[in-house]
Amino acid sequence: METVKRTFWLDKIDSAWQQRSVLWLSGVRRVGKTVLCQSLDQIEYFDCELPRVRLQMEDHQSFLENLRGKRIVLDEIHRLSNPAQLLKIAADHFPDIRIIATGSSTLQASAKFKDTLAGRKMELWLTPMISADLEAFGNLDLAHRFKSGGLPPFFISDKPAENEYREWLDSYWAKDIQELFRLERHWSFQRFLELLFVNSGGIFEATSYAQPCEISRPTVSNYLSAMEATWVAHVVRPYSTHLPSEIVSAPKVYAFDTGFVYYFRGWQDLRPEDMGTFWEHYVLNEIYGRSQSREVRYWRDKSGHEIDFILLKRGRNPVAIECKWSAGAAKTQSLRSFRKRYPDGENWIVASDVDQSFHRTEDGLKIEFIGIKDLVRKLED
Repeated sequence: METVKRTFWLDKIDSAWQQRSVLWLSGVRRVGKTVLCQSLDQIEYFDCELPRVRLQMEDHQSFLENLRGKRIVLDEIHRLSNPAQLLKIAADHFPDIRIIATGSSTLQASAKFKDTLAGRKMELWLTPMISADLEAFGNLDLAHRFKSGGLPPFFISDKPAENEYREWLDSYWAKDIQELFRLERHWSFQRFLELLFVNSGGIFEATSYAQPCEISRPTVSNYLSAMEATWVAHVVRPYSTHLPSEIVSAPKVYAFDTGFVYYFRGWQDLRPEDMGTFWEHYVLNEIYGRSQSREVRYWRDKSGHEIDFILLKRGRNPVAIECKWSAGAAKTQSLRSFRKRYPDGENWIVASDVDQSFHRTEDGLKIEFIGIKDLVRKLED
């Protein structure tokens, strides 16, 4: 199969290289980091999992001397004994070499990167497939995207086999969790992950996971932190100015991918009432991919009014975002309740069936109904 050109991400790489010579490309296992890098023009690829490649890099300076003026990929760079030192030398003394270093976690998660290369590198988080990727792959069927998920090998399969999910989980435990965090109790961690994915998008209470996973509450927090650092779970914290009527502490936790949620819930098909939940996950993934930031919150008061996402941008009022599979099913009570407390800011209802944006005013509150293309445009403003 011919390699799909994921233009959005290739442009992100080129833009990053214009600012720094070193780029840290991270994302979950099998999200497409290697194939994306190999699709770049005039690129030299080094797989750091191979012993002969690691041997080749032991003398950092000699290795880099032979690559002047080139564009290179250092895949799974955390396999090196001192990866930060190599990248630091490259950034300081070989700025004509353009480097992509890849890994499955945030840079700060690896003990081998105590030097986080501040000021020397750009970072790019490759999320599961966003709307631009669906166009690149030539398949805009959202139901397929929801069921198969946003990992390219799973997406291009008619129906990913169960063993593919199990292999992914085994690899994630062995190559990410064990190597980066040295966690023990495989069964407890896997049980925690399964329960978290089944409850994806819900309010997270650590105590409700401790007993079924046979772990302590602090261990629950450690597990969640490890999953967050490896992009497998997203912790969306409440937005609040600590008003007594608001939820101020309990976060919502989302699984990284709709396909894994679908798999762990054991569903055989999507029901109409399930589409809204997966659309919410999909919109969140779009926000993450486009903004490259986890600065997303949710809002809920003690009367049960809830806003799916609060988008925070420095110097701007909070944007309230509601995700609805159908614009006709949208109710605005929660938006009105939120704006009674926080009157300034835009209000968006993002619906799958809106092709042309439109406005509605209710009780003096202006609400904009938008589709995914208008969301993308707004995120890039």
